[in-house]
Amino acid sequence: MSRTLTRVRAAYARIEATARPEIWIDLRPQEEVEAEARTLDERLARGEHLPLAGRLLAAKGNIDVAGLPTTAGCPAYAYQPAADAPAVARLRAAGALVLGTTNLDQFATGLVGTRSPHGAVRNAHDPARVSGGSSAGSAVAVALGIVDLALGTDTAGSGRVPAAFNGIVGIKPTRGLVPTEGVVPACASIDCVTVFARTLPEAEQALAHMASPPDRALPSLPARTPGPWRVAIPPREQLGELDEGWAEAYEAAVRQVRAAGAEVRTLDLTPFTEAAAMLYQGAFVAERYTAVGHFVDKLLAEGGEGLDPTVTGIITRARDIPAHQLYTDTEHLTALRTRALAELADADALLLPTTPGHPTLAEVAADPLGANARLGRFTNSTNLFDLAAVAVPAGQAGGLPFGVMLIGPAFTDERLARIAELLHPHTQLAVVGAHLSDQPLNPQLLALGAVLDRTTTTAPAYHLHALRTTPPKPGLVHVGDGGTEIEVEIWRLPAEGLGRLLTSLPRPMTLGSVQLTDGSSVPAFLCEPSALENAENITQHGGWRSYLNKH
Repeated sequence: MSRTLTRVRAAYARIEATARPEIWIDLRPQEEVEAEARTLDERLARGEHLPLAGRLLAAKGNIDVAGLPTTAGCPAYAYQPAADAPAVARLRAAGALVLGTTNLDQFATGLVGTRSPHGAVRNAHDPARVSGGSSAGSAVAVALGIVDLALGTDTAGSGRVPAAFNGIVGIKPTRGLVPTEGVVPACASIDCVTVFARTLPEAEQALAHMASPPDRALPSLPARTPGPWRVAIPPREQLGELDEGWAEAYEAAVRQVRAAGAEVRTLDLTPFTEAAAMLYQGAFVAERYTAVGHFVDKLLAEGGEGLDPTVTGIITRARDIPAHQLYTDTEHLTALRTRALAELADADALLLPTTPGHPTLAEVAADPLGANARLGRFTNSTNLFDLAAVAVPAGQAGGLPFGVMLIGPAFTDERLARIAELLHPHTQLAVVGAHLSDQPLNPQLLALGAVLDRTTTTAPAYHLHALRTTPPKPGLVHVGDGGTEIEVEIWRLPAEGLGRLLTSLPRPMTLGSVQLTDGSSVPAFLCEPSALENAENITQHGGWRSYLNKH
């Protein structure tokens, strides 16, 4: 069986095992995706270059996927798209396989992931907490290891808040870099298509395939003087009230970028937070009525079945905003943007917590508008100011993922990713058995943000034994002379992920060092000598997969 087909079947098995139906609006039939996987293998065999071959993809339910209805989280709104949205089409052309469309805050209106007739999308790590919205299902599908990549949209922070809450990466590119055709708009003038992945390199690779040449003139960015990255942070008091432990987690992230060589300087956050409040409290929310208001009015007149009451209230209130307020707010926003860009002028990026905290489902139910507004304190202004952003994990707070984001001027997307790497020191791990791609324990690596780097072999100094364990796994042992080369996969994962993996490693497995055929050494799974009693020596097969294929 091909690796692509194996991955598809493993994904559908994981969907069933995770029992999270609220993630999805529509799933493609498994046999349909398997047929596409076989076609993909045939194309690869013919020598086609498909850099995303076999990567599994999900798309937010307001993004067109041919063959599936686009609902934007409202069943009565559904239509059948004639073609994939360009963002989807470009990923599929590179070899990605779409599994389905994901749940969202209805009409992409919210940062919580609970405003949907399909149910609240629970957090991947704590089901009592929100997953973050509006791109809720997409983020959780990635975090749970069901898909490799997922598309979201971001108007107020929907491509970043779910990333932070679920411990993954979310890239919100410069406006217009990824086409928004085939996307049900929230606020069409500032909407962005975003991408989620477990690692920054995966997210960047996907973005590179989705992006178009700029649809507008590149801005005249100030020439960057040589030297270390310059990262701006606000004074502590301007962050406002944070959840318990969040200030400490943010300060740890600041220390990490400083220790990595960045130059940290202070910035006045006031224009950013003042603009953030304007997104919903000012006239700009009127654009949400422009997008779907007439449909909402019509459905309300027919009884309103399937409409989320919080979303309905936001959209219908936007109908009555006077035109003069839009002009007043636009003038004010222009002044705030001028101040914000002046604050950023001598910095490469602004580093902020992605949100001030992480509410429970109950807290959001008790105060849906207040809880949502708090979550957008740091994210709402980004698109209003025409900035780029990337959200990345930065440790934990209170036992749950804590995330930060880096914000910079339009078209500094690549620069932001390079600075984000300062927060993500990686290590390598060699695996030989049950943690290999598509093997039973591989989801443990994926959940830690690991990404496959390469397949290689050990130095000719090892033996491989089939251990009597559940699930079945091999034991790799160093024997020196008389050994042979054994196939291994090399995975890159966050340094803290290796420590977490070690604490959960069951006997007889141990973590040691293995020498590769190129002479380098990397951490690897080995086994205790006592486990080799009555264990079959399978060295002659040259690797675990070869052994399994013959048994």
